[in-house]
Amino acid sequence: MLREKLKTIPHLPGSYQMRNINNTVIYVGKAKDLYKRVNSYFKGNVTGKTAKMVSEVVDFTYITTSTEQEAFILEINLIKQYDPKYNILLKDDKSYPYIEYISKPYPRVKVSRYLSVKKKDKKMLFGPYPNAYAARKIVNLINRLYPLKKCEGMPKNVCLYYHIGECLGFCEKHVDKDRLNKMETDILEFLRGNDKILIDKLVGKINMYSNSLNFENALELKKELDYIKIVLDKQKVELHDYVNRDVIGYYFDEGIVSVEVLFVRNGKIVGGNNDKFYLMSDLSDEVTSYILKFYERHEIPKELLVLNLDSDKMNIVSELLALKVVMPVKGIKKKLADMAYNNAKIALEQELEIIRNDEKRSIIANDELRKLVGLEVLDRIESYDNSNLFGTYAVSGMVVFKNGKPSKKDYRKYKVSVDMNDDYNTMKEIIYRRFYRGLVEKTQMPDLILVDGGITQIGACKSVLDELHLNIKVCGLRKDDHHRTNELIDGDTLQIIEIPRMSDVFHYLTRIQDEVHRYTINYHKQIRSKGSISSVLDNVDGIGSIRKKELIKKYGSIKKMNEASVLELSEIVPENVAKNLKKYLESRLLDDTKKE
Repeated sequence: MLREKLKTIPHLPGSYQMRNINNTVIYVGKAKDLYKRVNSYFKGNVTGKTAKMVSEVVDFTYITTSTEQEAFILEINLIKQYDPKYNILLKDDKSYPYIEYISKPYPRVKVSRYLSVKKKDKKMLFGPYPNAYAARKIVNLINRLYPLKKCEGMPKNVCLYYHIGECLGFCEKHVDKDRLNKMETDILEFLRGNDKILIDKLVGKINMYSNSLNFENALELKKELDYIKIVLDKQKVELHDYVNRDVIGYYFDEGIVSVEVLFVRNGKIVGGNNDKFYLMSDLSDEVTSYILKFYERHEIPKELLVLNLDSDKMNIVSELLALKVVMPVKGIKKKLADMAYNNAKIALEQELEIIRNDEKRSIIANDELRKLVGLEVLDRIESYDNSNLFGTYAVSGMVVFKNGKPSKKDYRKYKVSVDMNDDYNTMKEIIYRRFYRGLVEKTQMPDLILVDGGITQIGACKSVLDELHLNIKVCGLRKDDHHRTNELIDGDTLQIIEIPRMSDVFHYLTRIQDEVHRYTINYHKQIRSKGSISSVLDNVDGIGSIRKKELIKKYGSIKKMNEASVLELSEIVPENVAKNLKKYLESRLLDDTKKE
């Protein structure tokens, strides 16, 4: 699986994170070309500490950026976040300078090494910058274009900077406040990513020097333009306002939705999360449900940036999670949202590429499986799985493979009416519903049925087929204690069919089992996510629509509600209702823990 994933890495700049068997980040790196850099670790020519690190790697993740400069900054932030054991630890930020803007008593800009800024100091930091030389050049450029205060302290008389037009003479001259405010606005806009004002001003000065035949100064200013790009690149991975926010981007293709969440804390991207799931209904509804479900188990930020979400869905998310939801259309936030979208797209394209590569091998494996189970023809395989997670709903799913390839248009999902803990009768119900309808509508029958389970599930399936007088081969896929595909059981003899664990056939069967399991679980989660909070509150006496709305507005998730004390809950509902709610939430959490 790792080698297949390596083939699908994009040739883009970004930061990569190596993970061990416990999913712990053990190394963070950056690259101009992610494909080349990450693949280089697995070519067999690494030595020493690098070889030891690679020996522990079982998976990797990455976040793509637009430039190598962005990747550098992102790497810095992620190292601080994860503290990986194979990285050189950053003891402090002395290697990474900031640009400091001081507004009082007179406006100044300078390169700073400060790690924090107090609001009372009336100054702002922009950075950090991976290139100290570039930061100094930017400060020099701003000072040349704007007549700011240059010297330390306050001299008695104006100095040379005043006479050459690079200072307003704050020590002797009365300075127009409107002019100061205009300068401050321009400078801050530039440092926050709006380069047009500064570039226009810089081009005007270059033209002025050129027209006066002062080509030396014109050339020097022209070189300064190269450093503006570094400033603006940096702003895509760092924000100046230090607001905790998440950025969500999603991408849909071939029936699968990929959602990327970028975590921005104190103005810096500190990590990301990617999930993929099958689209079961409307795309906007599914993404909204995912967001609400996601924040039941994750910290809720102050602000959420998301692209291409309906306004009514944004209002739902905002109300239920009690946070600000923004759809950015320009500026730094839009660039961040685009970054999340691009990462979601790349993650899904990587997954689909792995699937396509698997399909090529699966065609051969399908023929080998046909021989192993003793069939003349094996064109269609149907696999079934049941899910009753958390004891709230019972559902089943069916996936179809035709000639080694998944046929998603033939997938089916079922709500089960029998006792959710009765796996035998659950299997009987869905098999009967599928094949009775198949006989009535004369739909295509499978050549092989794979049930997720052992002898019990096989028996349930065969009893229905016998009742309907259908002669279809049945096999069971049994998992080990670690929930990995372990055995293939022949439904006729109930004997184990020996398959080498490293063979393409075994890989093919594992893929089918994983596919039906994922499909069924996603359907189960979809049902649970539709008003999971509401459904919980509906089970507590004394909580009506008004109290339910107030509880949802204040806590936003089941997790937050469960963390609240009875006294805190009593601020919204009567004390006896608060006690009942607390008791119910604790029992529900206990049940969920046991079943997980």
